[in-house]
Amino acid sequence: MAIREQMPVLARHEGEWHGTYTYLGEHDEIVDQHESVLRCTFPDAEDHDYFQTNDYTWADGKTEYHEFPAVYDDKAIHFDTERIRGHCWEIDERCLVLHWVYQADPEVYLYELIHLDDTGKNRTRTWHWFRNGVCFQRTLIAERKVS
Repeated sequence: MAIREQMPVLARHEGEWHGTYTYLGEHDEIVDQHESVLRCTFPDAEDHDYFQTNDYTWADGKTEYHEFPAVYDDKAIHFDTERIRGHCWEIDERCLVLHWVYQADPEVYLYELIHLDDTGKNRTRTWHWFRNGVCFQRTLIAERKVS
């Protein structure tokens, strides 16, 4: 499959990841935090080349579930779902960059840096949230691969 050959760093993310999302406001105050389970797969479906599911759970019992199918083209994956529109590409042998906008609020855009350690068992991700070119929030994510 071309996606695995052309995006070997992304291919190393295949599996299930457990982690914590911590959202920091404009003055570095914690504005939200929740646990996560992400599943990254490369299905044999004709309509997408990459498929990710995100399960979120908050301490108060709130939950969310989201699906992110993507198509591969020219060394990048492209998302266009009800929730987000964006693309992801590799920048070196450890890191991916993802740029996206939320469909419900296209004035807000995000850049995410995803770093995979050399063991392939730990990753850190940071989101930078922008509105009118100004960063107003960051999200810090620490995850470990469980399968």
